[in-house]
Amino acid sequence: MSLATPTALPEANRLLSSLPHAVILLEPGLTIASLNPAAEQFFGQSLRRLVGSHLADVVSFPDQRLLERLNDYETPVSAREVVVALKGRGVRRIDINIAPVADTTGWQVLTIHDNSATEALGDDSGGADNAVLRGPEIMAHEIKNPLAGIRGAAQLLARKVDERDRALTDLITSEVDRIANLIERMQKLSGRTAPPVGPCNLHEAARRAIDVIEAANAEDGRGGARRCRLVEEFDPSLPPVLGSLDGLVQVIINLLSNATEASQDAAEPRVTIRTRFASGLQLHTTDSGAPLRLPVELRVSDNGPGVDPAMRDHIFEPFVTTKKSGQGLGLPLVRKLVRDMNGRITHERDEEARLTHFRIHLPLARETRGRGVRRKPAP
Repeated sequence: MSLATPTALPEANRLLSSLPHAVILLEPGLTIASLNPAAEQFFGQSLRRLVGSHLADVVSFPDQRLLERLNDYETPVSAREVVVALKGRGVRRIDINIAPVADTTGWQVLTIHDNSATEALGDDSGGADNAVLRGPEIMAHEIKNPLAGIRGAAQLLARKVDERDRALTDLITSEVDRIANLIERMQKLSGRTAPPVGPCNLHEAARRAIDVIEAANAEDGRGGARRCRLVEEFDPSLPPVLGSLDGLVQVIINLLSNATEASQDAAEPRVTIRTRFASGLQLHTTDSGAPLRLPVELRVSDNGPGVDPAMRDHIFEPFVTTKKSGQGLGLPLVRKLVRDMNGRITHERDEEARLTHFRIHLPLARETRGRGVRRKPAP
């Protein structure tokens, strides 16, 4: 019996950098000594800024008993569904595990699994949303035909009534058009067939969307010091992503439009669109069960007041809106388009920086080649 020659093992730092969960090395006294890239992303701060900080300075544990358990460096601790507050990043619900480092008194290893991110990035069935969105798929034909008849009748009446009554027929026509447009948008949300995807240049889609937004702002006469400033922070080294170019353009237009409107009352309205690599995100969405990574992030940030905290968990649901004339279909459509491209979208409010972030995570085109990515409509 022969033994296979062992291959060289990857070094520890490389293994830690590859983990999708946050890993923090704590020296005696719960002081941060080191952490992996996933932990930097979780805390929203760099390694350089976090090293030397006390754990309690960056994450707040409302349950004092848990903090006392963490201080007992000799005993491993596991806790699920723990609600914590991150400095400048709001509330998170996490699973944590902490264990002593062997043969090193007082040192501990803490791992964190962010359940909030998992829910936002997860493969939820969206049953409630689907139930709402399937209605237009069934009734569109029955509704559209009578609407067309009403519009035609209004146009005929417009030719016979006095000028003073023309406003009423115009009102009927415009309302019919508005309802028809609403049904059409709902049909897009309830569509079961996802558009084809392929390699896309994310920056090409972003710049096309920026051109549309800037042209719209110019037509609206939004000039002077109050005009919203669009800032590009692109990583030119990003390879093609898996997606639909038209779908990406529509998604980015929606996000930029919302961000521009949200920041219009700021002293210096500013919207930033940024692209970068983001390690640690992956989904099990291929037919073979192999993990599909989502390493490319596009972030749209604005310096507006942010979404009402009571509505932040529902902004991707149909008919949820804070706009007086809004229909609450823009962000649900954005989420559907992103999910049709095997991506995910999340929302976050940074109260410390007074910024609102929408993040889109997408797979690389080269990583999905020949891997049988499962395509299915999502809510």
